[in-house]
Amino acid sequence: MHSLLLEIGPIKIFSYGLCMALGFLAAWQVALWLCKRSGQNAEQVTSVLTGLMLTGVIGARVAYVIEHWKLEFASHPISVFRFDQGGLMFYGGFISAAIFVAVYIRVKKINLFALSDVLLTAMPLGHAFGRFGCFMHGCCYGKVTDSHLGVCFPKHSPAWYEQVYATPPLLDELALKSLPVIPTQLIECAANLILFAVLFKLYPKNWKKRGFITGLYLISYAVMRFLIEFLRGDPRAAVGPLSISQAIGLLLVAVGLYAISYSRNQGSALNSEL
Repeated sequence: MHSLLLEIGPIKIFSYGLCMALGFLAAWQVALWLCKRSGQNAEQVTSVLTGLMLTGVIGARVAYVIEHWKLEFASHPISVFRFDQGGLMFYGGFISAAIFVAVYIRVKKINLFALSDVLLTAMPLGHAFGRFGCFMHGCCYGKVTDSHLGVCFPKHSPAWYEQVYATPPLLDELALKSLPVIPTQLIECAANLILFAVLFKLYPKNWKKRGFITGLYLISYAVMRFLIEFLRGDPRAAVGPLSISQAIGLLLVAVGLYAISYSRNQGSALNSEL
């Protein structure tokens, strides 16, 4: 864990913020390349991505703060605004970004799937960078484990705090590191890279089938996240027996099935170009 990468006087570069920036740039470049290869409007995608970055980060932060208010922010409310130090909930950002896209396509009168297919092909790459940033910061960690995969985070890391102040405590306050936990951040990072490779391979031959890539992404990520949630050890909100991310994932599977059904009904017809 290396939350603070570099400090030069008053300038501090945090690993999480750097990974977010690199992830956005990587996803942006991939989206532009896909647009140019398929002859779509790359400039419009750039405009959308700028809006998505702002709304997505804000939505992800709001969701994370709501879910972790008592544990992390109640005693230090000013830290709500420290985006660079980690603490974003992906589905919160995804929902706020989806609302932005819904408004954008209505104003511009373009096909939803023409836009979402190219964006969601690139998204897993950017998400992978973000999850690596989570690992560097120490958030979104897994359950305590005695397997060889276990990773110990240093004193004052999120995992250390949770284990020290658990009821009953799992760790003494004098401990210099946390108990070994499953590196769920790296697992999801790897899963996102695999998903990106699959979508990137499929997009050139399927971009005219509006909704196919969108549906495949939604179903694949929802299933992947649903399973990884069973390994998570950080505190999260619950919806009955499920975590909030698992509950949202079930809804995304339904939306994904609709998107694939739409793509089959439309065939290769283009309702609107980007």
